[in-house]
Amino acid sequence: MAKYIFVTGGVTSSLGKGIVAASLAKLMQARGLRVTIQKFDPYINVDPGTLNPYEHGECYVTEDGAETDLDLGHYERFLNIFTSQANNVTTGRIYQTVIEQERQGAYLGKTVQVVPHITDEIKRRMRLLGESGNYDAVITEIGGTVGDIESLPFVESVRQLQWELPEEDTMVVHLTLIPYLRAAKELKTKPTQHSVRMLSQEGVHPDLIVCRTERSLSQELRRKIALFCNVRQEAVIESADAETIYEVPLMMMREGLDTIVMKKLNLKSKQEPDLSKWNDFLVKLKNPKHTVSIGLIGKYIELQDAYKSILEAFVHAGAVQEVEVQVVNLHSEHITPANVAAQLSGLDGLLVAPGFGHRGVEGKIEAVRYARENGLPFFGICLGMQMAAIEFARHVLHHPKAHSTEMDAQTPDPVIDLMEGQKKLQAKGGTMRLGAYPCSLKSGSLAERIYGTSAISERHRHRWEFNNQYLAAFEQAGMMASGLNPDSGLVEVIELKGHPFFIGVQYHPELKSTVENPHPIFVHFIKAALEQQRLVSNTHPQGVEAES
Repeated sequence: MAKYIFVTGGVTSSLGKGIVAASLAKLMQARGLRVTIQKFDPYINVDPGTLNPYEHGECYVTEDGAETDLDLGHYERFLNIFTSQANNVTTGRIYQTVIEQERQGAYLGKTVQVVPHITDEIKRRMRLLGESGNYDAVITEIGGTVGDIESLPFVESVRQLQWELPEEDTMVVHLTLIPYLRAAKELKTKPTQHSVRMLSQEGVHPDLIVCRTERSLSQELRRKIALFCNVRQEAVIESADAETIYEVPLMMMREGLDTIVMKKLNLKSKQEPDLSKWNDFLVKLKNPKHTVSIGLIGKYIELQDAYKSILEAFVHAGAVQEVEVQVVNLHSEHITPANVAAQLSGLDGLLVAPGFGHRGVEGKIEAVRYARENGLPFFGICLGMQMAAIEFARHVLHHPKAHSTEMDAQTPDPVIDLMEGQKKLQAKGGTMRLGAYPCSLKSGSLAERIYGTSAISERHRHRWEFNNQYLAAFEQAGMMASGLNPDSGLVEVIELKGHPFFIGVQYHPELKSTVENPHPIFVHFIKAALEQQRLVSNTHPQGVEAES
């Protein structure tokens, strides 16, 4: 039977529950245990698919097509495993299930209440992965902060599960903040004390407290927290600020997090912890031999979580190439034909990010044109690939009004059009082309060289696609459709012949990049950017100005 570990948070949001949960899972995995992580979110949306990225960060898509919280990306990147719909549950999905059951008469006319009906459904979903027989331990991250009205049913469900299951089968890890008051030059434990007290009032007492802090915790402070929060001193864990999230597992290992958890749950290691690959990755990450500048063009650049998976894929790929990737955020609305050269000056590569809607598309098209005409390594993802197609149609095929019907329903040249299966849909949530689909790559293409195979599978999240009526004209002019869906003929990959590196993909490769398996397109893109940098340096040696 699986063990259940619950991770809660107190004092404030954004403390890093997901990173702590992923780090603990990584350490247990290194000991030979089968571990998975799930996230329970308290908001009433059924999933984050309809949320603005400014509101919730990126929407992370799993292999089975679930639109989920971005923390699932951390889980996959740390553990190098796939998650699924079962790994992310919202209050909205819980209530939706209970109401559907009530409508079908499942409750025999009884009054449907938060306790027991909502909490029973939460508990069922909390145990779902553990009862599959595939895992030794299931880590459940409870979203939000203790004391939030929205989180109360989840905390109550944890209380009930602790009562129902054997004592050694459950454990609660509470993440909290130890603020540093500069005026007093002191770390303060009172917020943590209040947070633990609030959790205890709901009937749940933490077995282990992880303290987020800017300054190291003294033994005296640890004793104080242990005394007032009723835990053993060794169960007070320090989680100091780190240069990179990938250091956190090693920091948690030094603090003995996994050892305490294993002891509490009466779990035995199946092997000595092996983090050699992780350490190798960190050494390369922290000791780069080169630096490249990559322009990231999007419309949500003010919030880094909006493109979280892309940024982490750059970290993975940079480590492989022993390159520090400096991402230069460029707002697409601020790019014009007059300033595009100045805006992209000094970049070694350009990535045009995914997105929806008409805002900022003309800036993206101008940026693509500059990259195409000036030999700048280019990588377009989803909407970025579509912008590359529109730009090519306008300026190479001479269709000046070419566009996507998403932005211009009346365009005379709809090189990007709504997918046939999407035309009659009314509901917005969960209705896009979602999840993993196969793709066949053309022999001898850049895409095939990158992947090292002709048969791949990638994750999608889109409604619009390349219009195959224009395919022949594109290929005659030098833009190759190098990747096609074998069943539908959907264009998945386009690349430009004769360009140092120009590739656009309809899917989202960033979602499958992990520490142990960096995505090959990102790896080759960074390599191309490094080569571009060397080319420019050789063309314009230091101290010699280029001719105007």
